[in-house]
Amino acid sequence: MKSKDNISAIIKFLKKRYPGSTTALRSENPFQLLIATILSAQCTDERVNKVTPALFKRYKSPSDFARADIKELEEYIKSTGFYHNKAKNIIECCKMLVEEYNGELPLDIEELVKLPGIGRKTANVVLGNGFGIISGIVVDTHVLRISKRLGLTDSDDPNRVEEDLMKIVPKEFWISFSNAMILFGREICNARKPLCSECEIKNVCRYFKENN
Repeated sequence: MKSKDNISAIIKFLKKRYPGSTTALRSENPFQLLIATILSAQCTDERVNKVTPALFKRYKSPSDFARADIKELEEYIKSTGFYHNKAKNIIECCKMLVEEYNGELPLDIEELVKLPGIGRKTANVVLGNGFGIISGIVVDTHVLRISKRLGLTDSDDPNRVEEDLMKIVPKEFWISFSNAMILFGREICNARKPLCSECEIKNVCRYFKENN
């Protein structure tokens, strides 16, 4: 499979260009990272980072969020978009954390995804960046776009893309792979017009070969 041949070159490039890459979402603990990741859906990390300082000053724990007035919470997170649904999910998620997990985040992905508003992407972000637990590969819009362009997958389904990537990316690189790909997506392989002329891995990129 060609993607297996190319992945070593891609990983070598990512490690060299983005050493020690981590999530851009700022947080002081895994719980804060969970909330920040929920807010990051359809929103930039930069915008989330502007909202969370005041948010986490007002609500400090799962029990604080579980008891929150939804209208007040919505005002804090309004600028992240889709705030009605996000506020509802955050409150319901924290209620479940308090009632079923004693206010502690479960360290198993199958348990985490049972929480309202938590899918595999969010769970992988929290487990990987919050606890250093290798549970899977975060597939956000950047990782999805770049993986298709590079020819590492042909799917548009995030879960299928994650499965495809886990087959070819060495497990010890799963966490940093996503973080590096996201940085690469913002810097070089952006959505509207990828900077192919500046890309160091265009020789293994399906998109470049098909469009140049």
